[in-house]
Amino acid sequence: MTPLPDSFCPTDGTRVPAGSLAWCCPLCRGPLDLDFSPTPAPLKSLTGRVNSLWRYAEVLPLATPSVSLGEGRTPLVALKDGISAKLDYLMPTLSFKDRGAVMLAELALRLRPSRVIADSSGNAGTAVAAYCARAALPCTVYVPFGTSSKKLEQIGAHGARVEVVRGRREATAAVAREVADDPDAFYASHAYNPYFLHGTKTYVHELWEDLGGRLPQVLVVPAGNGTLLLGAALAVAELYGAGLLDRRPALWAVQAAAVAPLAAAWRADADDLVEETPAADTLAEGIAIPRPPRARQILRAVRDSGGTFLTVTEDQIRHAQLDLASRGLYVESTSAVCWAAVREGALGDRTAVVPLCGAGLKSGLAASSGA
Repeated sequence: MTPLPDSFCPTDGTRVPAGSLAWCCPLCRGPLDLDFSPTPAPLKSLTGRVNSLWRYAEVLPLATPSVSLGEGRTPLVALKDGISAKLDYLMPTLSFKDRGAVMLAELALRLRPSRVIADSSGNAGTAVAAYCARAALPCTVYVPFGTSSKKLEQIGAHGARVEVVRGRREATAAVAREVADDPDAFYASHAYNPYFLHGTKTYVHELWEDLGGRLPQVLVVPAGNGTLLLGAALAVAELYGAGLLDRRPALWAVQAAAVAPLAAAWRADADDLVEETPAADTLAEGIAIPRPPRARQILRAVRDSGGTFLTVTEDQIRHAQLDLASRGLYVESTSAVCWAAVREGALGDRTAVVPLCGAGLKSGLAASSGA
C-alpha cells in the first residue's frame, strides 16, 4: 500500500504526521494541506484506463480504491457562445461532493477510527454517508435546521445517523468540530481535510482530458468553503507545472449576494476576510458560508489566476435555475449560481465551463419571489 503523505499547516508550517486523526493544525486550529506534489500522466497514457476519477492515479494521494462507486468522468455539454456545463450532478449521490467524499472514506478506512463525523448543508453529508456505507464505517452527519427533507432522507437511507442542529451552517460546523475532537473520531470535513481537495481537483483533470489537453479561458466556480475552487487551482498547478498546459485559466468565483464574505474581501483588495458577515437566508444554501476556513487560500488562488469574484441575486438564481431546466438540465438552486453569473454576457467572448454540482431532485425548484 502506498504510504500516506504528511500534512502541514499553510499558516504556521506545523506538520502533522501521516496516519494522524488530527483534523486541524494543533497550534492555530486552521485547515491542513498535504505535503504532496504529484506529476500528472500525459494525455495519451490515459487511454484504456478505468472510467472513473481513479484513472488519474498519479495525482491522487490514495491509490487502489476499495470503496469506489464509479464516481467522476461526468459529461460536458454545450450551453451557448463558447460556454459549456460539466454535469457533476450525475454522480452516485447526485452531487460533485462524491469526488472528495470517496477520498475521505478511503482515508478513514485506512485509519480505522471508532466513528466518522461530518457536517453539511446536505450534499457533502450525503456523499460521506454513502461512501461510509460502502466502507462499512459508522457515520454521524450534523445538518442545520431547515435542510432539505430529501437530503435528510438520502443521508438516513445510507445508514448514517442524522443530527439536526438548531442553527445555521456555522453553528452546525461548530457542534461537529467539538465532537470531532474525540481522539478516536475521524472528522470527514470537506472544508478542513486536504484529501477532499485532492478529490475535487479531478474535475479539472477530466476537463483537460475531454478538451484534448487544454482548458477554457475561464473556470467559473461556486465559492462557499471553496473546495471545488481550491481543487481546480491544485489541478491547474499540476498540469501547468508538468508542461501539459500552455496557459492557466482564470478562476471566476461566484457567491450569493446575500452571503458573500469572500466577494467583500475581494472588493477591499484584502488577503483575508474583512468584515463580519451575518448569516442570512439564500437559495444558494450550499455556499452560504459566512466564515470559510480557507478564505486566505481562496482569495490568493483567484488573484494568482487573474480571476475575479461575482455575486448574484436571489432573482438571478431563480431565473438561472429555470433557464437550465428549459435546456434539459434540472439542478438545485445552489448549482445555478455560476450560470446566473455569466449567462447574460459577463464573459464577453471568453470560453468557459460552469459546473452543475447538485441535482434538482435534492431540493426542488426555488420558490418565486412572489410566493
